[in-house]
Amino acid sequence: MSHVIVVGAGQAGSSCVAKLRNGGFDGQITLIGEEPVPPYQRPPLSKAYLMGDMTQERLLLRPAAFYDENDIQLRMKTRVDAIDAAKQTISVGAETLHYDDLVLTTGSIPNRLPDRICGALDGVFVVRDLADVDAMAPRFVDGEKVLIVGGGYIGLEAASVAAKLGLQVTLVEMADRILQRVAAPETSDFFRDLHIKHGVDLREGVGLEHLVGDTAVNGAQLTDGTKLDVDFVIVGVGIAPSTGLALAAGLALENGIKVDAHGRSSDPHIWAAGDCASFPYRDTRIRLESVPNAIDQAEVVADNIMGASKGYVAKPWFWSDQYDVKLQIVGLNTGYDRVVTRRKGDAVSFWYYAGTTLLAVDAANDPRGYMVGKRLIEAGKSPDPEAIVDPDTDLKALLKV
Repeated sequence: MSHVIVVGAGQAGSSCVAKLRNGGFDGQITLIGEEPVPPYQRPPLSKAYLMGDMTQERLLLRPAAFYDENDIQLRMKTRVDAIDAAKQTISVGAETLHYDDLVLTTGSIPNRLPDRICGALDGVFVVRDLADVDAMAPRFVDGEKVLIVGGGYIGLEAASVAAKLGLQVTLVEMADRILQRVAAPETSDFFRDLHIKHGVDLREGVGLEHLVGDTAVNGAQLTDGTKLDVDFVIVGVGIAPSTGLALAAGLALENGIKVDAHGRSSDPHIWAAGDCASFPYRDTRIRLESVPNAIDQAEVVADNIMGASKGYVAKPWFWSDQYDVKLQIVGLNTGYDRVVTRRKGDAVSFWYYAGTTLLAVDAANDPRGYMVGKRLIEAGKSPDPEAIVDPDTDLKALLKV
């Protein structure tokens, strides 16, 4: 009987095994994860779950019984120590498991503060998994002082929860502006104003020199000489693909596990999907850190294990919730040279162009702008920027041009 082993019990791993079984695969399926709980949603961790608005049970991607009912062996609290690609086996402690196909959905690892600036002190947290959020949640008490390091989406989402719960929030971003790596100045300006309006002490162009404390953090020295009293620290300075197993197994890496359009790695029996995988996209190679990518790519891999020979065509989209604003992003803005802004009532969206080609849209409380932008980009259509700016333009009409 054919055996598929999936290593990494997150969104991609759960999607892959479900697709295999729902697609008619009748062999053995094993899903292996290091955490003590079944696969769950990660985006709500820094938002609804941290706020107390979502229970752990509601986080689960599928009921725990799903795996037994579908004859999927779910092994939790299990670490894979090594892959022997030549023998098609993995090592789990003293146990050796054989696979016919192996899928790596190992996700990503949060970047942490280095020890030389006291990043290992008690009270310094990252936001990546359930244990991280459970550990920091008791600190979210009205009046507590939190320092957030990093002005990306994770840092800004944590800042919004903290501010809503009455904490004193200071956020530092070493770059010239928040969201500098991922968004245009117009989007940065929008979210800077939003956070300042909610009382966040937001400092751009300022980094963390070092933390202060004996065993637990109680202060911070910033690069501009400022000293802060802090009760705890949240670090949101990016993530890296989890490639340790792949590297040790001799798989090709390129900003993640290098896979072809089918999701197959440099070894014919090993596949990868989700945050850990880089794949062909148009005339380049990219890695996407998003739930939609994890689901779609993992399902394509499952189909191809079953013989479909299907290429993965990424349709990048992302979202972020901060205060009462839902940001929806579609497309990739790499290479843009112009941004036009559309405002209509409380809705605002930022449309990225390279020359006359529409690349991406950042839509804040603008679901219509997001949906139309998504359909335009997927269809390869690029409306006149002046039509986008005009609030009287019927966006849906642009789909017919």
